[in-house]
Amino acid sequence: MPQDDDGASVPTGSAARLLRFGGIASGIAGNVAAGGLRALASGKRPDLAQLLLTPANTLRLTDGLSHLRGAALKLGQMLSMDTGLVLPKELTAILGRMRDDARHMPPRQLQTVLNAEWGTGWYSRFARFDVRPFAAASIGQVHRAVTHDGHDLAIKVQYPGVRASIDSDVDNVATLMRLPGLLPRGMDIAPLLTEAKRQLHAEADYLAEAQHLARVGELLEGSDLFVLPQLHPALSTPQVLAMRYVESAPLDSLVDAPQALRDRVAAALIDLVLRELFVFGAMQTDPNLANYRYDPKTGRIVLLDFGAVHPIIPDLAADFRALAWVALDGGAEATRDAMLRIGYFGAATAPHHQALIQSMFEVAMTPLRQNLSFDFGSSDLLERLRDMGLAIGNERELAHVPPAATLFLHRKIGGMYLMAAKLRARVALRPMVEAYRRETLTPR
Repeated sequence: MPQDDDGASVPTGSAARLLRFGGIASGIAGNVAAGGLRALASGKRPDLAQLLLTPANTLRLTDGLSHLRGAALKLGQMLSMDTGLVLPKELTAILGRMRDDARHMPPRQLQTVLNAEWGTGWYSRFARFDVRPFAAASIGQVHRAVTHDGHDLAIKVQYPGVRASIDSDVDNVATLMRLPGLLPRGMDIAPLLTEAKRQLHAEADYLAEAQHLARVGELLEGSDLFVLPQLHPALSTPQVLAMRYVESAPLDSLVDAPQALRDRVAAALIDLVLRELFVFGAMQTDPNLANYRYDPKTGRIVLLDFGAVHPIIPDLAADFRALAWVALDGGAEATRDAMLRIGYFGAATAPHHQALIQSMFEVAMTPLRQNLSFDFGSSDLLERLRDMGLAIGNERELAHVPPAATLFLHRKIGGMYLMAAKLRARVALRPMVEAYRRETLTPR
């Protein structure tokens, strides 16, 4: 097997990973202690939150979790997107650094993984196998290969030890997040972490992802808007997913494309979210832009990564349908009731905190309330929502955490806002939402 010295080994054993977490924590604690002493020496009262969230500690945390990869990195990426869980801006900045910060494993470790999955001598099954991956993420990395019979493949290989370390990694990250000063007092993130573990276990099962890929492929069969890679089952295992390689360009490549093309792509992806929610009964909940690419030859959007596909229970879909209708036409009281059912806040949430959250929702709904196209490129909507979110995050007594299912769905919706803004798209959203008023629809 050809060698390539680049890459960083993934710690696989529980002891090695625990030591890595311990090193992160002890390093942060040392920096906090030193900073506290400096503050005291200058006659100031140490602020624990400020001492924890220094640039040095941010770098130590993000670099450490990026080296661990697996659930440690994936959890940071999950929370870094706009989930609706309002975190302090410093912690959001830390988590945001993890979104695209993953290192690939070196060839020797890759060979060990593939020997276990395919047996020794697997390299002879290919006419070409690129040892250096063309993509690396939190749970696995992707290689390009060509079989002797001419199949051009993208092969996703899971990092070793990821599945076995999910629960302990999430618990260890939670311990770091619970350091005093990072979260509002009384905020209970246990349900969110439980759901994160469940989701991560599902994402680490590549055979399950293969089933999701096949199912979504059936739902979108014949589409002139979307294309999915075809599964190559002979080489797929619980930790290796082999698919046909689809030639495509990053969605970012369209930022200077004609306006009509950018509008069409953004509208198609937004409509797909509505179909997932109201028609398909299942949603791919990871809005990372790297999961969406564009084929300039066919004009179709390439959909990738189906590890984070989750069912949408009918009651939740009905609640979001009701919320969409009151968002379009309803009053403040009807909107509050719909938001309460979904769990954006609880009955015990202080009235002024409910009002803050509802005011943020009202601003977010602005694009849906006009019949004309909404210009994502020229709007300052995202900046206003960010500022409102930061203001709510500074409310240290606001400890309510929405249900995990709502948070991850909201994460996908927020990701589509970011996508449309990046493309500077103009999309008439109200007619799109109104098309889903009916309780049952036939997939288009």
